[in-house]
Amino acid sequence: MRINSREKAIRDVQESARYDTAIQSSVDTNSKEFQENEKAMKLELSRFETIREPHALGGSPEATQKHLNRKKMPVRDRIKGLIDKNSYFLELSPIAGHDLYDRPLPSGGIVTGIGEIHGKECMIVANDATVMGGVYFPITAKKHLRAQKIAAQNKLPCIYLTDSGGAMLEKQDEVFPDEEHFGRIFYNQARMSADNIPQICAVMGYCTAGGAYIPAMADESIIVKDTGTIFLAGPPLVKAAIGQEISANDLGGANVHTKTSGVADHWAESDPHALSIVRNIINNLPDKKHDKTLLSWDAPSPIYDPQSIYGVIPKNPLQSYNAREVIARIVDGSQFDEFKKNYGINEERMKQDTTLVCGTAKLYGQTVGILANNGILDSEAAKKGTEFIQNCCRRKIPLIFLQNTTGYQVGRDAEHGGIAKDGAKMVNAVSCANVPKFTVITGGSYGAGNYGMCGRAFNPNFLWMWPNAKIAVMGPESAVNVMYSIKAQKHAAKGSPLSEDEIDKYKNKLRDEYNHKSHAIYASANLWDDGIIDPAKTREVLGHGLSVALNTPIQETKFGHFRM
Repeated sequence: MRINSREKAIRDVQESARYDTAIQSSVDTNSKEFQENEKAMKLELSRFETIREPHALGGSPEATQKHLNRKKMPVRDRIKGLIDKNSYFLELSPIAGHDLYDRPLPSGGIVTGIGEIHGKECMIVANDATVMGGVYFPITAKKHLRAQKIAAQNKLPCIYLTDSGGAMLEKQDEVFPDEEHFGRIFYNQARMSADNIPQICAVMGYCTAGGAYIPAMADESIIVKDTGTIFLAGPPLVKAAIGQEISANDLGGANVHTKTSGVADHWAESDPHALSIVRNIINNLPDKKHDKTLLSWDAPSPIYDPQSIYGVIPKNPLQSYNAREVIARIVDGSQFDEFKKNYGINEERMKQDTTLVCGTAKLYGQTVGILANNGILDSEAAKKGTEFIQNCCRRKIPLIFLQNTTGYQVGRDAEHGGIAKDGAKMVNAVSCANVPKFTVITGGSYGAGNYGMCGRAFNPNFLWMWPNAKIAVMGPESAVNVMYSIKAQKHAAKGSPLSEDEIDKYKNKLRDEYNHKSHAIYASANLWDDGIIDPAKTREVLGHGLSVALNTPIQETKFGHFRM
């Protein structure tokens, strides 16, 4: 077949335009540095797993046995029996409450997460009665509210598996009266129901005091005979208040609420029966998934083994690394179309590389925009990030933030160059972006860098941390020096300067405390994230988060004022 000169010219142009956008890794997996990094990351991961395992077991063996003697299923068995067989359960904040109180509080006394029921993603909120009778500590309420917020944001049906004695009376001032305390649970239920987000409750144990409003405000309620009870005041309080003696079942059991009061809609023979009723209710809900075709779970895997992330991240948190190496181990086929690759190169600090990597890629077939720190954020990085976020919002492309930053650049040159207004542009863009946002803290999350890279305050759909992550207003050495200088000035003013030994002891104490309170485990215990994840599973976790976010259409974005 003859090809004329015009056709040949077109083919030549097309051929020359074929550039492979796959990231080319420069990591030597056989190097000593890689192996040391890998060992350090695995150690951090092992430390987290050691802490997580007791949380997954729930309460004490004695409490668990008592629970089983009442023919009640353990909380995680209830969830397993509720969701589709062999499906994925995206558990949220599994070590919430770790070391926060004067007694163990595994998982904060409540298990929350997202699972599929008849193919529909649902938010599950399940009390663990083996942990202090399932009562609500401050962190319990916070975790419950976080689950509801995710459900509201992503239009997920809510399923409450209630088995709780209500608010912890010893902590009532931290649980009951404030805006984001216990009462907000019922406010959220009402608002979600009004927004046509189904609210389903299975009463599988005590549902006492304010907690009685959870089934009463649900769209449909199930109650288990003999073990399920609903009442505003239990038998002891009823006797104390009005002198009436009555059993828990006669006061608020399954027969009372399905035959007399009408508080519950379905009577269940047992826990498994209650779970089957919940599954039937969900099965009969209309499918509201915005677009079920957007994610392709058989999309091309990254070229590089995700487990090699362990060796990519330096064991020294002060040492920088190329963020593209992480991206290459997360996205489909390691393909990455970088935005403004040559803009903002800082030759002195970053060895001729940009301090913020931006670009688009596919994650299980869905286009995503990625912003990943390659160091400190300077004015050029902030402006590039702002423009990239604007582009993604216009195109309704979800955003993924991979945080590893010491914050925005400081100093005379930075201030004179307008770092405050340039950083504010990025913060403005992140704040207003209405596309789904996902944040993974892969290293440091310090200062205003946390803000510009979509920290917790900026409403990401999900925020996860790696076990090596750190989060604080500034790095430990800077913080220690600032706190020490204040103390030293006070002592000097009194004419009693600190000795070298006193200085060392004071600084070491500050450093230990600061490192403890900026560590990922402390952050996760306080619910500053949605859980610590295995770096090698980042792609998988992000994929499930993205799938959840696609339950609702992406909204238009309107930005605030950007300073010149």
